[in-house]
Parts: sequence; C-alpha cells; structure tokens
Amino acid sequence: MPPHIHSLATAVPPHALTQEDAARFSRALFEEKYSHFDRLSATFRTAGVDCRYSVIPPQWFFRPHGWADRNHAYLEGALALFQDAAGQALSTAGWRADEVDVIVTVSSTGIATPTLEAQSMETMGFRDDVRRVPVFGLGCAGGVSGLSIAADQAAAAPGARVLLVVVEVCTTAFRADRLQKADIIAAVLFSDGAAAACLCTAPPATGPAIACGRPVQKTWPNTLAIMGWDVDDEGLGVVFDRSIPDFVLSEFAQAADTALAATGLARDSVDRLVCHPGGAKVIEAIESTLSLGQGTLDSEREILRQYGNMSAPTVLFVLKDVLDRGISGQLVACALGPGFTAAFLPLSVTRAAAVAPIGIAAE
Repeated sequence: MPPHIHSLATAVPPHALTQEDAARFSRALFEEKYSHFDRLSATFRTAGVDCRYSVIPPQWFFRPHGWADRNHAYLEGALALFQDAAGQALSTAGWRADEVDVIVTVSSTGIATPTLEAQSMETMGFRDDVRRVPVFGLGCAGGVSGLSIAADQAAAAPGARVLLVVVEVCTTAFRADRLQKADIIAAVLFSDGAAAACLCTAPPATGPAIACGRPVQKTWPNTLAIMGWDVDDEGLGVVFDRSIPDFVLSEFAQAADTALAATGLARDSVDRLVCHPGGAKVIEAIESTLSLGQGTLDSEREILRQYGNMSAPTVLFVLKDVLDRGISGQLVACALGPGFTAAFLPLSVTRAAAVAPIGIAAE
C-alpha cells in the first residue's frame, strides 16, 4: 500500500503585518543606511504579498540582536507553531499523540537541540519510544522533501503512523546591518508559519484518498551560491540570488520532465502542479517555462498574497488550498531550495462520489 495523507493542517503566529506596514517599517530600518532602498522599495508593491505573520512584533527589529537573541526568538516561536500545527493535524486525523510512531521535523531557520519534537514530548503526549527524524538545511524545498521523507518512513513500516511537522521562522533572520539587496528582498517576501501532516499506509476511512508516489530530486552542479544562509556573529544572513527566476526559466522544465519520467508520468498526465510560491516572479517563470498559461497557479498566488513566503511550509499551505477547492486526480508537488535543488512528489487524489472532502484543517 502506498503512504496516504490522513490530514493536513497549517498554523501562523499571532503578529499580522500588512505589506504597507512592512514597507513603512523597512523604510525606517534601511533608508538611511542603504543608498538603493528607494529603488528597491517598489518591490513591496509588486511582490504579490498583502499580509504576513511573524512570531515577533515589528518593534523587535529596531533594537540590536545577535545570535542569542535571534535564536531565542526562533525557539519560542517555532515551538509554539510546532505544537499548534501538530495538534490540529492529529485532531483532524483522529489520532492521539501517543499513537504516533515516527515524527519528522523540518526546520532550517534556527537551531534547536534538543529538537522541537523532543521539546514537545511531554506537552503533546508523544510516547517515549517514538522515532524522531529532525531535518535541517532544506530551506524552501523542505515542504516537499519533508513530505517525501515522511512518506518513505510510512512505506518502510506499513501501518506505522507518521507525523510530519514543517516549521520556519524566517523573520528572526531579518538583518539591517549587512546592507545587501538580499536583506531588502527578505523583508519584502518572507514570513513565519508551520504545517503538519499525518501519514500512514492504511487509507483514511472517510474523505479523499491522497496517496504519495515516488519522490524525485534534482540538484544542479555549481549552484551553491544561489540560495542558503551566510553565518556570522549576528546570526543567519539570507542568500537569495536575483538569478532565481531566470534560472527557473532556463532549467526547471527539463528538471520537471526528467522527474516526471522517473515516476512514470508526463506533463499531460498531471492534472495540477502544486508549487512552492517563492515569489511572484518565480510563479510567473514556472508558468512560462512549463507553458501552463498565466494565472494557472492561482492557489500559489493566493497563498503568497495572504501569508508571504514562509519558506518550507508554504507549499503545504498551497496543497491545503488545492485540496480544499475539491481538486482531485494526479497532482505533483514541487519546490526549489538550497543546493540548488528541485524536489518533486506525485500525489494521487481520489474522492468517493457524493462524499464531502474531509478535514484539511484551517490555520
């Protein structure tokens, strides 16, 4: 039996920030220090983002912070998001925490050792023999790759109950001290959020059957500098190269075709791609290079508009939206991340006639 997704839940932190407010706060932070801010500030209006969420209030950024402060904020915010998303996913699946056999935790925006699932053991009620699989460094590809890892864990132990939790707290890495364009773009796009899913080889008793297929990855040579972190005494500094949309235009179609072929699929057999919306230009580049037609990736645009780019969890927010719309058939989730890597995961969605979609839990 292939692994099935029994539930999918999303969560965001309490501090909502409109894009207008983000532009205003960024101007106060950057304008006097960064001579090109005025030219880049137009990006706030064209990024396709209306609102974002943060674990910390905007005033936090107007004080100096080093590694200790930033990681402390990450730990507090990520732990709350982990427990929120995980709790919703378990409730929707009808599982108790002590029935979970494996926990896969994906996060790349801070350091937690013991990791987030270990810090949640008593609060959530996980068993003391639950298998823990923490994963770091996948960045924006972490949603698709994390779901693939969770599916592999479920397939390796038929009947085992696997909980995936993907948490990113991007805002604690906002920097006003480096004066690099990437830091302005980070302030334009990035935000915080979490998603969780329950997987098992046994299909759910009700609702859509969402079966995971064979995952595929493609890592391009000589592309390490495209995306990732720089690390210094102040904390993590974003690496987000301006070449990403052009890279997608030139490279993504062949990578997608190769990945599909490896799973026995072709473009014309895919009913819906479910893509990580890295930014408005990236969405446009994917539509263009795959000849999808402008506006095809409507859920991707809507999630970017409502939440910004939360890094790894964002594609799972898109998947939730696609499923909530009642879409079925052959889906393929895909995302790009540090490496530079593309991750793909086929998802076959079957809905019983006259049965309403089951619990894809709201944030």
